[in-house]
Amino acid sequence: MSSSGNQHFHGSHHYEGEAHGPFSFLNPTERRAPLPTRKADHQSSQGDSVNSGSTNTVEDNLGKQPPQKDEIRAEDVHRKWRSRDNRKGRHTIVVSPAIDADPKYLTPQSTSTLKETLRGLGRMFTTYPYWDVSYLVAIVFTLGSVVWCINAFFVWLPLEDPASEFPGEIADAGGWTAFVGATIFEFGSVLLMIEAINENRADCFGWALEEALEEKGLMRLKPASSCNHHHKNKGNLVGKGKALEGKPSLNSPMESKDQPNSKNARTWTWWPTWHELTTHYFKELGFLACSAQMFGATVFWISGFTAIPGIFNRLTTTAAQNGAYWAPQVIGGSGFIVSGTLFMLETQQKWYLPAWTVLGWHIGVWNLIGGIGFTLCGALGFAATNSGAVYEGSLATFWGSWCFLIGSAVQWFEALDKHPVDIEEGGGRVSDTQPVA
Repeated sequence: MSSSGNQHFHGSHHYEGEAHGPFSFLNPTERRAPLPTRKADHQSSQGDSVNSGSTNTVEDNLGKQPPQKDEIRAEDVHRKWRSRDNRKGRHTIVVSPAIDADPKYLTPQSTSTLKETLRGLGRMFTTYPYWDVSYLVAIVFTLGSVVWCINAFFVWLPLEDPASEFPGEIADAGGWTAFVGATIFEFGSVLLMIEAINENRADCFGWALEEALEEKGLMRLKPASSCNHHHKNKGNLVGKGKALEGKPSLNSPMESKDQPNSKNARTWTWWPTWHELTTHYFKELGFLACSAQMFGATVFWISGFTAIPGIFNRLTTTAAQNGAYWAPQVIGGSGFIVSGTLFMLETQQKWYLPAWTVLGWHIGVWNLIGGIGFTLCGALGFAATNSGAVYEGSLATFWGSWCFLIGSAVQWFEALDKHPVDIEEGGGRVSDTQPVA
């Protein structure tokens, strides 16, 4: 149960701007709001520069830097809040470059460029934020997917190339790797639920505004040093960020015990209260997706457990194998299908419009296909006396495992990309946009 009382929980997040989602009967999954449109006054104080309707922070003007070559002169900047990004500690901005109009901001370039993508791939092998639960979720599912790919080779390759089979490959190696893979997936699903129930309930902008050097009030956006998402806290997985300790809250709609910088704020939630579930989480598409994943992984683990050679060998009847081994695969795999579908829908503005440009959507797609493969394997297992069904079922595990691996690798990339920048209406770097008058 939660460590704070129901009276301190505010289920809905407070944001200005339009809010929408794929289903009107669930909480919105995306909100978009503009930054303050006025330029900063040179004589304004830092406190005056923070609008009461916005939670962006303005850094001290000490150490100001001139415009960099790869920065973009922007006419307009919008903050885009997504429920998935909020769970992952990500802060997206949408930038409209100023080509002919008078610019107001300096922003980083798009994070979708080849250069930034390669930089993100490099982070995957050089950055290890083990305190970040979203990073751990991605790493654990990647590891589990690798184990399942190894398992798929053990159970499918001997059927494809009998000469490659070694003694005990399918029964022993295949059985034990299935157990290990299912256990890792179960552990990853627990972390996924912890991530979901410890989402940030405050309005964290995640970017800082500072006045650019010699730019007549042009404001630079850069990642903020203070962020109230738990992902930056190295002390524990889901506690309040150390950067906020002792600092005032900016426009937080929550009461004292739910404010992440409050002395009485809860820093860990094993499970939300029934009040929180009914007023908030049951209406959160992301939480429902995580719940379906948890259900599927838990039931699927039964088939991993019964795949252990010493246990499977004792399932001597068809009914015992169907009930203890194949049925949990079908039920668990169906949970993966539901989960992948809901994760896709969470990123879409409409339930029928794919979100091609959102990483989370592609993660959901690959997990959906992987779930289909695992479900198909279990369904074909009911016809285990047919050699063709056995082959196709093993093959379904093979391609399903690789789909899970692709989705997990993309999620790994996503977990390390905390400040995405989307460019609208073309693009332009400082070097090729109109100079400031």
